[in-house]
Amino acid sequence: MERHRVLVVDDEADVLLLCRANLEFEGFEVLEAADGASALEQARRERPDVVLLDVMMPEMDGWQVLAALKEDEELAPIPVVMLTAKVQVRDQVHGWSLGAADQVAKPFSPLELSQVLEDVLATDPAEERRRREAVLAKLELLRDP
Repeated sequence: MERHRVLVVDDEADVLLLCRANLEFEGFEVLEAADGASALEQARRERPDVVLLDVMMPEMDGWQVLAALKEDEELAPIPVVMLTAKVQVRDQVHGWSLGAADQVAKPFSPLELSQVLEDVLATDPAEERRRREAVLAKLELLRDP
């Protein structure tokens, strides 16, 4: 079985620890970053298979990191799963619009988290785009007029 590398980005040490413990138990190799700038450095240096990215971080939030990843030709193909307490429709639309492969709401189930990452890694990039467009279309219907 292939061991996938996940870059977990969160400014909360307890969330990093929880993610590391659970994802390593599920067979992932876990890389960590505590802020946006170091996340971008790690992504460039380590080329993870997937990024798990917190939205609310100081200095450079997760959406800014996501945008930077997707603007970089070499990093753009790496799927990014947003980990967020921001679950308003406008927040979800923002994440999907920037190119998120999926979003997981905080607090999260560790079992759900590893399954979401496995699903994202198993999804063809063209299918990921179609799914993102479908989710965005549904969310646009839910938006306030």
